Amino acid sequence: MATIKWVADPTHSEVQFKVKHLMITTVTGYFQQFTVEAETADDQFTSAESVVFTADVNSINTNNDQRDTHLKSADFFDAENHGKLRFEGRKYENVGGSDYKLHGDLTIRGITKPVTVKVEFGGIVVDPYGQTKAGFTVTGKISRKEFGLTWNAVTEAGSVVVSNEIKIQAEVQLVKQN
Repeated sequence: MATIKWVADPTHSEVQFKVKHLMITTVTGYFQQFTVEAETADDQFTSAESVVFTADVNSINTNNDQRDTHLKSADFFDAENHGKLRFEGRKYENVGGSDYKLHGDLTIRGITKPVTVKVEFGGIVVDPYGQTKAGFTVTGKISRKEFGLTWNAVTEAGSVVVSNEIKIQAEVQLVKQN
């Protein structure tokens, strides 16, 4: 059987991250420009031979222009020298029912580390236009410092401004390519 290719439907997908600010509230950011490409051996998405996610660092949006500019700077993502972040999935495994784990390598700022994310498979449907679509909720956590995003400041009381742990959440709708 031939490999089946899938690509993200950007109008029905979103990729966000959450980080604690001052350790009392959470700030949410989005990557507005990203791609997801997958290859499967079957129509049911029970296996994935390849999953590649890329995001344009310059498309980061936290609803604050000053913060977005800082995140793109050398203090964080260094968008001038590292304009993309990339995840390459190596293993997609079922852990029960519609729950999967996707193991792969995440590259940020030229630093690559293994990362495992949880994937909830929402199912497959054919939309009103005849397109076959598969839906997923992806969640995970990473340490920003492991990827060279080490900038921080300390408040007068000694609290850190930005937490090390970054929570990742994505809602991804893939479209089967004919």
